[in-house]
Amino acid sequence: MTEAGTDWPVVDGVATAWFDAPSLIEGAALAGRIVELSAEMVVDLRATGARVRLDSDEHAEAVAAAARDLGLAANPAVLQQLSVVFESANPSVVRRFWQRVFDYAPGEDGGLVDPLRRDPAIRIRQSTESRPLRNRIHLDVVRPAAAVEQASLGEASGPFGVCHTDPDGNEVDLVPGAALGERLGTADWQAVFSAMACYRITSPRQQRDLAAAAAALADDAGFPLLVDLRPGLVIIDSGKDQWEHDAHGLQLDFTDLAGNLQAAARELGAAADLGLPRFAQLFLDAADVAAVRSFWVAALGYTHDRRAGVSDVHDPRRLNPVLVFQELDASETERRRQRNRLHFELAVPSDLARTRLASAVAAGGRLLDELEGRWRLADPEGNEIVIATTHIHG
Repeated sequence: MTEAGTDWPVVDGVATAWFDAPSLIEGAALAGRIVELSAEMVVDLRATGARVRLDSDEHAEAVAAAARDLGLAANPAVLQQLSVVFESANPSVVRRFWQRVFDYAPGEDGGLVDPLRRDPAIRIRQSTESRPLRNRIHLDVVRPAAAVEQASLGEASGPFGVCHTDPDGNEVDLVPGAALGERLGTADWQAVFSAMACYRITSPRQQRDLAAAAAALADDAGFPLLVDLRPGLVIIDSGKDQWEHDAHGLQLDFTDLAGNLQAAARELGAAADLGLPRFAQLFLDAADVAAVRSFWVAALGYTHDRRAGVSDVHDPRRLNPVLVFQELDASETERRRQRNRLHFELAVPSDLARTRLASAVAAGGRLLDELEGRWRLADPEGNEIVIATTHIHG
């Protein structure tokens, strides 16, 4: 796909735009116009704006015109997409394991993609390098309890009884979610680290009206709700831990807002799909958590969690996965020296890549190699990220 204009840089192979908006209501107004153009477009509504992703250039100018008509300006400087890359001697076997973990679909590059286009893509690259020790990076995935059972990963291990390993030894904590509460008024909601409800819709009008209703209720409560529009679907999400009072810090009980959102969805005839909620985050072990976390904040443009004693960093627009850090025993010198079997890849618009690279190096990163449009860096303890202007195949 070629770039459809300055509003639409191609990010990870997809023409993508971000339009700043002063509230969810204004963003939902844009989303309403977009779904009238095409029910196939992907829109992520946030309290500060809306991200739109196109599979073709056909509607790019119409979307940009609708945004201008609503007084919303494009801001391509905030766009990025984070994915996870596994290196394996047996890609097909590793792929099958992670497909069960996530319930992902096969990707065009031999990896795996989220059919809902919310959680990070998995790339799998051929490698023969021997790395027998545990990675310092693992994934956490939270899904409804029935979905976790259906994944059939075998007996779990670890202190919480949720850790599984793929055939190469890469780890995932596959955590069963639960109902948000016991109230009938929140029966559509699952607690999967986020509080989330996924509604099947039957028409663009119903999708538009549900997005508008959710935006109005959230803005009235002062809550920065996440509202994602997908073909035939509206996903309403609190963001990780944000439904808990110590995380949002607002004078509200999120379950009251969840109940109001559920009532609005049901009044519009939308039906909850209790099997769809999914949350994924990335976990890094570090001997010097502060130094490693500083690198990743700079490399990804992330923000620290507001809570004291919490190591999380997150995308300020909550469009990419949360990173969590925990202390590693500094005496594990061999494990610290071993290169991980997985790393991250960050796709950014071409004019932003060198700026992000400079920020990462200034925060303690090391440039390992450079090809055209692709820079591989290591953080202070050797965890790697590739900053790329386009998705690199192979």
